[in-house]
Amino acid sequence: MAISSMTGFARAQVRVAVEDAEQLGYTLTLKSVNHRFLDLQFRLPAGMDAVEVELRRVLKEKLIRGHVDVVMAVERNAQARAGFNRELIAGYLAAFDAVRSEYGLAGEPDLNAALRLPGALQGEDRRDEETAALAASVLEQIGPLVEQLKAMRAREGQALEAILNGTLDRLAEATASVAALRPEIEERYRERLAERLAAAVGPEYDRKRVLEEVAVLVERSDISEEMARLTAHIEHFREILRAGGEAGKKLDFLLQEMNREANTLLSKTGGVSGKGMRITELGLAMKAEIEKTREQVQNVE
Repeated sequence: MAISSMTGFARAQVRVAVEDAEQLGYTLTLKSVNHRFLDLQFRLPAGMDAVEVELRRVLKEKLIRGHVDVVMAVERNAQARAGFNRELIAGYLAAFDAVRSEYGLAGEPDLNAALRLPGALQGEDRRDEETAALAASVLEQIGPLVEQLKAMRAREGQALEAILNGTLDRLAEATASVAALRPEIEERYRERLAERLAAAVGPEYDRKRVLEEVAVLVERSDISEEMARLTAHIEHFREILRAGGEAGKKLDFLLQEMNREANTLLSKTGGVSGKGMRITELGLAMKAEIEKTREQVQNVE
């Protein structure tokens, strides 16, 4: 199982068969970006509240993390045939003629007034039927649409994995380089401390005691544990990438630990001349790679 990105997009354009409304259709889109949790936002037409509840359930089952926008836009062709309530209009005209005849009034029926009567236009009577048809279609489409979204997120995840593995390679190389320099750096550190202590106590001093003190200080400045932990973190990072699944939070935690080890490395080797400067360069390069990786990991599901 590979890791997945939280960046993805999916869209479905669907025509819905409704009697006397053949031109009815809709576009349903899913767009996701990174987020600490699963954050679902819906923009649906009026009357789709029950559909939103079901869509929310499906998305929670299929996705783990990410900010997901669900947008539905209904499309009605202006050339679609609009019907009218013949019985209602006929009653209006009959009533108009009866009033005019009974009271001897002049005038003609107002078509605009007739069509503004509640229920006069057939489209108003069919709104519930159209909503029901749209709802049924959306619930059929959401499953394949989520799979389309997940497929894009998986492709993005493959690209992320390649980037992250490249970073791990550079971190591993830097760690190996520091480990190779460690014996010489420790020797330089020991010599420098011995010289400074000898200068401080003068010609009359207990050489054995001085060397013991130097050994203690060198041990406190030993970076072997940091190197071992960095190596272990890098291998653990690779294992998580290979395992896939919900990996983002685990990887982010590991990077925090790596950054802590790099900081300790720099604090222990600061001030050592010669090849100690090279370790400082490598430590700073590690921190730069770790920071870039953290930016990438924010988009891992």
